[in-house]
Amino acid sequence: QVHCSITGTVSLDAHKKGINMSRIMRTFYEYDEAGGPGNLTPHTLQKVVYGYLQNLESSSARIAIAFDYPLLQGSLRSGLSGYQYYPVVLETTVAPDQGVRQMMHLDFVYSSACPCSYELSVHANLSRGVAAVPHSQRSVSKISVAYDGDFWIEDLVDIGRDTLQTETQVMVKREDEQAFAELNAANLKFVEDAVRLLYEGLDADSRINDFRVFASHKESLHSHDAISVIVKGVPGGFDANIEPFTY
Repeated sequence: QVHCSITGTVSLDAHKKGINMSRIMRTFYEYDEAGGPGNLTPHTLQKVVYGYLQNLESSSARIAIAFDYPLLQGSLRSGLSGYQYYPVVLETTVAPDQGVRQMMHLDFVYSSACPCSYELSVHANLSRGVAAVPHSQRSVSKISVAYDGDFWIEDLVDIGRDTLQTETQVMVKREDEQAFAELNAANLKFVEDAVRLLYEGLDADSRINDFRVFASHKESLHSHDAISVIVKGVPGGFDANIEPFTY
C-alpha cells in the first residue's frame, strides 16, 4: 500500500456556473470500494473517468493519481539492496476529440558526468601531471508516456535504467562507489545525450504511442541547470514547449 494524491476534473459547459464537487469524490470511492485493495489498474481508471462523464454530465474528464512507487534495487557489487522510491503519476483522460488517453509520468534520477570535463581532467593529468576531477551531478529526467495495453511502472523504470546506465544508488559500500565511478566514466553524457538515449528506448517499445522527456542536469560547475526536452513528435501529442507534469 502507498499513500496517493488524487486529482479528478471534468469540463464545464459555457452556460453552467459549477458542478457537484462531491460527485467527483463519490464516483472515485465507488470504484475504489468495488475493486478492493490492490486493484489500481489503467482499466480501473478508465471506468472512473467514464463514471465522471455520466455522473457529472460532462463531455470530458480526467483523473491523475500521484504516489511514490517503491522498487527494490540491488547494489552494484556488494550484494546489498534497498528500496528506491519513484515519483509516479498515473493519468487517464477522455475527451470528444481524443477519446481515452492513458498516460504515465515518472521521475527517473541518475548521475551525469560531463564528457568535456572528463577530457579536460585527463588532459591536465597527462600534460601537466596535475590531478583533476571531472564534474558530475545528480540529474532528473521527467518522462511522460501515452500507452496502450499492459504497460507497467517497472517497464518504464527498466527503460531508464537500460538507456542511461547511471541510476543513483540506495545502498553503497566502497566497492559499489568504485563501480558507480566506472559506470559514469563509461557513460559520459551531456543533457542532450540523455534525452536522445531515452528517445531510442521509448521509441523501441511498441506499446508507447507518444512520449516526452524533460531532462535537467543540476550542474555542479555552473550556477544554473542544463535543460533538454525531446518529444516523439506525434501530431496532437505531447508538446515540447510545455513544462513537464507536476502535481
